[in-house]
Amino acid sequence: MIVHGPEPTVRTTCPYCGVGCGVLATPDGQGGAAIAGDSEHPANFGRLCSKGSALGETLSLENRLLHPQVDGVRVPWETALTEVADGLHAVAEAHGPESIAFYLSGQLLTEDYYVANKLAKGFIGTPHVDTNSRLCMSSAVAAHRRAFGSDTVPGCYEDLDEADLIVLVGSNAAWCHPILFRRMADARARRGTKIVTIDPRRTQTAEESDLFLGLRPGSDVALFSGLLVHLADGGFADARFVAEHTAGLDGALERARRIAPDIAAVAAATGLAPAEIGAFYDLFAGTRRVVTAFSQGVNQSAQGTDKGNSIINCHLVTGRIGAVGTGPFSLTGQPNAMGGREVGGLANMLAAHMHFTPEEVDRVRRFWGAPRIITGEGMKAVALFEAIQRGRIKALWVMGTNPLVSMPRADAIREALTGLDLYVVSEAVADSDTARGLGRKTVLLPAQAWGEKDGTVTNSERRISRQRRFLASPGEARPDWQALAEVGRRLGHAKAFAFPSAAAVFREHAGLSAFENGGTRDFDIGGLMDIPDAAYAVSLPVQWPLPKKSGPPGRRQGRARLFADGRFYTFDRRARFVAVQPPALAQGVSDEHPFVLNTGRVRDHWHTMTRTGKSQRLSAHRAVPFVEVHPDDAATHGLTEGGIARVSTPHGAAELEVTVTDAVPPGTLFMPMHWGGAYASRARVGALVRGMPDPVSGQPELKATPAAAAPVAYRTRGLLLSRGQVALPEGWWWARAAIAGGWGVQFATQEGSREVALTVRGLMRTDALRGLELAEYADHARDRYRCAVYDGQTLVAYLACAPCDARPDWEAAKALFAAPEPEAAERRALLSGRAATAAAGPTVCACHGVGLDAITASIRDGAGTVEAVGAACKAGTNCGSCIPEIRRMLVSETAKAA
Repeated sequence: MIVHGPEPTVRTTCPYCGVGCGVLATPDGQGGAAIAGDSEHPANFGRLCSKGSALGETLSLENRLLHPQVDGVRVPWETALTEVADGLHAVAEAHGPESIAFYLSGQLLTEDYYVANKLAKGFIGTPHVDTNSRLCMSSAVAAHRRAFGSDTVPGCYEDLDEADLIVLVGSNAAWCHPILFRRMADARARRGTKIVTIDPRRTQTAEESDLFLGLRPGSDVALFSGLLVHLADGGFADARFVAEHTAGLDGALERARRIAPDIAAVAAATGLAPAEIGAFYDLFAGTRRVVTAFSQGVNQSAQGTDKGNSIINCHLVTGRIGAVGTGPFSLTGQPNAMGGREVGGLANMLAAHMHFTPEEVDRVRRFWGAPRIITGEGMKAVALFEAIQRGRIKALWVMGTNPLVSMPRADAIREALTGLDLYVVSEAVADSDTARGLGRKTVLLPAQAWGEKDGTVTNSERRISRQRRFLASPGEARPDWQALAEVGRRLGHAKAFAFPSAAAVFREHAGLSAFENGGTRDFDIGGLMDIPDAAYAVSLPVQWPLPKKSGPPGRRQGRARLFADGRFYTFDRRARFVAVQPPALAQGVSDEHPFVLNTGRVRDHWHTMTRTGKSQRLSAHRAVPFVEVHPDDAATHGLTEGGIARVSTPHGAAELEVTVTDAVPPGTLFMPMHWGGAYASRARVGALVRGMPDPVSGQPELKATPAAAAPVAYRTRGLLLSRGQVALPEGWWWARAAIAGGWGVQFATQEGSREVALTVRGLMRTDALRGLELAEYADHARDRYRCAVYDGQTLVAYLACAPCDARPDWEAAKALFAAPEPEAAERRALLSGRAATAAAGPTVCACHGVGLDAITASIRDGAGTVEAVGAACKAGTNCGSCIPEIRRMLVSETAKAA
């Protein structure tokens, strides 16, 4: 027998948010890997959040797209690529190259992104190349460009360590960027840093802050306009910096005075108390080292660019930019949103942070040798999909994203895609909403997933890191850049797309960044344009800019901060104050749609769950899609905790489990963005939101859609646990989650228990289950039914249903199902519906799999602090994103004891 030794550990980068944490992956030789944080990576120093810690649980080939398909039929790669190239050529010939569009993703590697933009914008000749990053951070990009003349993030993560005040605006960093939030919490413990959170919701981040400002949705501009007035009129401006390095203060200040002349006006606009506004203004004015970090609550707005500029104005007027512990900081949502910006992944950019002046167009044309270089902006995401509806776009290539879940008015988009002449999807999973055949000609191309890819990503602090391959590509999956290059060659551009490797693509990308630059453009990584393959393979994380003149090869260092010298990238090298528009508060609220619908992320899931949905650990905290509603609104509208509500807007509807909480203000709802058609029956957030675009950035509004909510009176609630996935009937409400040992689905239906039993048993009675033992309990007179299916001693499925007010216990059933061969007591418990032993309760700490009951027990045994709870049961000792929940439990249990 041959005994294989352990596979070597590979340094790579996490594929989730824009923090860009370093990961150590040790393959197990069987398609999986052990995952740990990389203590040498400067983004995380070894820490990982719950999602990063569970990456090893997401590597299975279940639901993977493994082979090319044309119209649902498996074909060789050669056939699929011919279909794509011939289809693009035919569409361009018949309707012009501008009838072709590409929709890309911040989860692509930079090398993939670069080749896609080169092919589309330089050789096919279409400007219509946009990305799901349009939905994420394009308003921050536009704000940077208006203020700095370039899309430059001025600071770095070290500024969070060194700030004395951190202001978080529209950012639930404790859940969405937990590793950065731990750095902020560490700074508070070490140097007394104050944390202020500004958000309509009282998020987990808000609960951990020193000051929480729960302002009215959309009123950020009023708050920061008032701050600008306070700083200028109170003598807190840096007069020398303003005079020597900026322009436009008078106009911006005049506009700010009209919007928010005093604290009373700010209070009227924001709904905040004058005292808390004054406390924030005094704290900001009196603290030199201030970082203002903003994220989707700012960006995903019809006024997102102005919100960003109103924040930047306050840093410019005080000169708090470019120095240690200061500056505005855009917290990016996706792992390579910034890499996509570097290569021109947005429709209003060319590659290497160049735009559409004649000189820049000509520069890119000459560097690429591009015969059909575009000369102007393409359509941004919302307009692009509207053009498909109008028939203007005839061919669409989607790569690494799921717009039928995430795009606004997604139901209309789904209908529009059926009219395409060519629909190409490069995807790693087969069951995403977007990968299901829609166009007249649908081509699916199997892409590599994380662990198989090889290339680079750039995080929120401009740090380029390597994603390295540590698993073999399954089936026929290929790199995206390779498929794009092959199509380019088939279209007659062999020389331009003769890339032998990802390293070769990266060298060309770096070369373009340096081409005729001379310090006139912020993005310059010319120091890497001659990196050999061997050096690329082992390259360490590095920040840009990194021009050739930054040092000898192998020792070139990037810059952590920009603008310390007061020189920006405008024509006169001065930063610009921007006169922003008055706040655009939620419009369209009416008797028919009395709520404002807000959307966002949850702690343990990512985007549309195509990766995190495979992990039972990550599915244990929130297993079903939900809507948060204030107690007063719940009482008024007949909504109850745990019941199902139909949330509707003029664009679509969803059915979600109700969470009653005062974390949302009256008159608002909150719905998570993650659940698509693979994991829930009716929970696609994109179907509901109206997506009114910001007039400057084109980023759609995802935080303020008029909505209605009403209870749905289902007759029966139930659950089905099985070793494999089982599809439930059309018309039932359901939500699927990974569980220990298989899959679980919670459901609701108008059917009674007898009909449920017959229907589900019929679905389970496949050839694979015939002849197995069925143990059941039936009381159809009271609408109760439970059954367990055994293969010998092995439990293979469990079904339970009851009236809605007596629905089966999900946590207890999961605990019983986790043991594949239950003992006699557990068998009886399955049929009785009573737990044989105490369940752990809902998971609170996903990193260590610690349940509610274990934490409660440790508190009752005397653990009176978060640290003591961690010492007792490990909860909260890794990424810390569960700490706000543990704090609430400490308060609750202390109150009970009292």
